[in-house]
Amino acid sequence: MKIQILTIFPEMCHEVLGGSILKRAQEKNLASLEAVDLRKWATGKHRTTDDAPYGGGPGMVMKIEPIDRALAEMRTPESRVIFLSPQGRQFSHAVASELSRQSHLILLCGHYEGVDQRVADHLIDDEISIGDYVLTSGVLPAMVVTDAVVRLLPGVLGDSRSAEQDSFATGLLDHPHYTRPEIYRDWPVPDILLSGNHAAIDRWRAEKAAEITRTRRPDIDCP
Repeated sequence: MKIQILTIFPEMCHEVLGGSILKRAQEKNLASLEAVDLRKWATGKHRTTDDAPYGGGPGMVMKIEPIDRALAEMRTPESRVIFLSPQGRQFSHAVASELSRQSHLILLCGHYEGVDQRVADHLIDDEISIGDYVLTSGVLPAMVVTDAVVRLLPGVLGDSRSAEQDSFATGLLDHPHYTRPEIYRDWPVPDILLSGNHAAIDRWRAEKAAEITRTRRPDIDCP
């Protein structure tokens, strides 16, 4: 999979793309991740990518011309261009799974007051929001989407069961996890996890996942 993040602040992406699981995915040649500077396609002495909004109002709006030129050069027949925006459909595990089956994602990051609406109307394939709040730019949402998608690619995680058991992968929140020591201060690990009875452990984990989901996310249908 190839993911390109189109932004005027590519330096914000470097640490995330070059570390941890994303780094290992690239070392295994399972993913190609790149932050692309939109200013390469801007013109003029100052490579300006924004301008004042028609109709007045605060802030600046990203111009359509450099975005159009960038996408014309970057896009391939397999590409899916996604604009990170508060107006987009809600990002979820299901959406991450859907995107993980694509071969090339271009994540367009808005900045300031957003982008010229003609970009959303004519130049993108999808619009995604990571939550009901507003951030300074689309870079952090692009990082979130990239991380969530790449970790679902076969072979990226050391154990494929890790992704299968994540919160939301089964429709529920995850069950509790414990590791050594068996007792810390006066807080013990539940006895069932020390029993060696894997069928009973699986039942306990399923019950705990359902209990946590019902308590913390009543909006999620839970058995």
